[in-house]
Formats: sequence, structure tokens, C-alpha cells
Amino acid sequence: MSDPLTIALAKGRILDETLPLLARAGIEPVDDLSKSRKLVFATNHPGINLVLIRSADVPTYVQYGAADLGIAGKDVLAEHGGEGLYERVDLKIATCKMMTAGFPDRPLPRTRLKVATKYPEITRRFFLERGRQVELIKLYGSMELAPVVGLADIIVDLVDSGNTLRANGLTPLETIMDISSRLIVNRAALKMKNEAAKALVEKIEKAVE
Repeated sequence: MSDPLTIALAKGRILDETLPLLARAGIEPVDDLSKSRKLVFATNHPGINLVLIRSADVPTYVQYGAADLGIAGKDVLAEHGGEGLYERVDLKIATCKMMTAGFPDRPLPRTRLKVATKYPEITRRFFLERGRQVELIKLYGSMELAPVVGLADIIVDLVDSGNTLRANGLTPLETIMDISSRLIVNRAALKMKNEAAKALVEKIEKAVE
């Protein structure tokens, strides 16, 4: 029997939209992921296991072969850089936009702009392409607070409904990229577990269609 394939899944909002998609592809966990404290789950296929990890870690697990496939947001993949993995399918789930946001009526400084974000690589590239010098302030949560208390001039973050921005007096300014979740595959897995990996990718592609 060949080694089972492992799919890395992100905890949180993506998971809620990923599980119905996998079910359409005929893959269902044996346990209830929302209730179990386990991190590795068997499925109704003896040759497919799921691991549940933080979304930011999904590309790393796939890159190093600890998982053969993974499902992660385009934001996480762009920040990671995508080394050692293929982005195979746009799953068209967990969609939103990555945007700059700030106060609608506050002029931005002409010199060094202070930007708070948890996406420093994406932010650096975005402003570099515009020839703009920025000071990056890395935060892990409550991004909207940074301009309110004067820590930053603007933020770069994911925007879905925009309700949290509005509640804090902020408004979206520029779109950096459209975000959705993607199926990624470890390069070595496509060679070593070729048939099984390809078949699984095709099943997921059909489920998206």
C-alpha cells in the first residue's frame, strides 16, 4: 500500500468553506473537526488524511513535504513566496480583497508613510512598485486600531464587508489584490505520488466546477 496523501487545512473561516467543497469531491473527515482536539484526521478514504493548522503555516507544511497538498488563502501564499510548491486550483472560496485603508479626510504625509500590516512582504512590494518609501509596522491583529491611536498612517489588511473599518472611522483606499483560497501541491509529491496526487487534484477541480 502506498503512503497516504496528507492535505493541510487552515483553521478558521476558510475551513467552514473548505469542508463542503471537499465533501463534493467525496472526501469527508471521520471525526467532527469543530469538536475534536486532534490535529490529524482520517477520512472516508484510507489513502487521504487531513491535518488542521494555522493558515499562515499551510504553505510551509506543503513546501517541506509534511503535507502533500494544502488549502490556503492567496494572501498567505503571496506573503510566503510559494517556494517548493505549485498553486494548482483557484477554489473560489473565502473571497475578499487586500486593501490599504485609512481615514477618508486625513491627508497622507508626502515623506515616509507609516503602514501597519501583518503582510510586510506584500506591502513592501506594493509600495516599492509605486516608488513610495514606507515604514512597515508588523502587527498580528486589531489592525484598525493603529491609525486610530496614531501608530500608523494607514493599514494594509483583508477587507470583506468593511464593517470593522467603518466602525472605527476608516475607509478602504486602494485594492492591492483579490483574495480567494487556492489548492497548493508539494512539487515532490507530484513526482513521488504522481497518480494519487493527480487524481485528488482532479476530484477537487471537478468539485469547484
